Amino acid sequence: MNLTRRRLLSSAIATLPLGFASRAFAQSATTLKISHQFPGGTIDQGDFRDRLVRKFAADVEKRTNGALKFDIYPNSSLVKVNSQFSALRRGALDLSLVPLSYAGGEVPETNIGLLPALVPSYDIGSKWKNAEIGKFLSQVLAEKGVIIVTWIWQAGGVASRSRPLVGPDDAKGIKVRGGSREMDMMFKDAGASVLSLPSNEIYAAMQTGAMDAALTSSTSLISFRLEEVSKFLTSGRGKSYWFMFEPLMMSKQVFDKLPKPQQDAIMTVGAELEKFAVDSAKADDIAVANVYTKAGAKVSDLDDATLAKWQTIAKPVWKDFADKNENCAKLLALAQKVL
Repeated sequence: MNLTRRRLLSSAIATLPLGFASRAFAQSATTLKISHQFPGGTIDQGDFRDRLVRKFAADVEKRTNGALKFDIYPNSSLVKVNSQFSALRRGALDLSLVPLSYAGGEVPETNIGLLPALVPSYDIGSKWKNAEIGKFLSQVLAEKGVIIVTWIWQAGGVASRSRPLVGPDDAKGIKVRGGSREMDMMFKDAGASVLSLPSNEIYAAMQTGAMDAALTSSTSLISFRLEEVSKFLTSGRGKSYWFMFEPLMMSKQVFDKLPKPQQDAIMTVGAELEKFAVDSAKADDIAVANVYTKAGAKVSDLDDATLAKWQTIAKPVWKDFADKNENCAKLLALAQKVL
């Protein structure tokens, strides 16, 4: 650059408002949107799934020096619950923390995230990510346009209005929300009628009597205040046939457009938050029993014999899932290897 051009450029910069010159040559920040269906709170208080996405947002922003920023939309305020997975696939939504099985009608393979009794403990669930099942599931989802950022498993329990729902015999003649097609199938085999709706609609259905019992995660049992409309709880602490895979996911279209350092920051922070997720989920398994006891509800737990009864009637449901397509068959076989 010759002297004249250098002087002209210096003069031009000098006339800019204070601080504008440095910002003008800095990379502009990208703001990504995170959607979920759960009650909003703060980074320190509230539903741990909302806290997790806030921690994720803060940590990624810090690691990218502000190049990535995030807007968080709790309570389905941005995208309706059952539309989140589809929106991720299309690139219409950036990130979402949502039960994977909610996409079962669109992508049958995603029902692997809530097959009854297939994941009976956090220990088994935690092994999925690095086992063949985790790698293949990640591949299947990537082909559908979705990337798993944080692997989150949650145990669940049963809130019921008129009588306890502990063993399969207790399900006869009642209206139950299982949470996935396959879970509902198992309850039909046990003699129940089933309703399909997202967890944030359970309260109203139980309040009006449209539903007698609902299975959902311990965290949702607390966050959606179901102790106000139910008198009985079967806890998920210790043992459960209801384990939900509820990951933080990202649109592959959006992810692929980011520079690699930003991609690395997203995946690194996502993995680091998995310990927070499992610790929080386990804490809620214990806390939910205390909440319901305090509210005057009767709390029951599963023993080995009762869990074995649920596992027995779950086996035909597994086969039905495997019969959907080759991917489903392979997913089930790989999951059984971990089990």
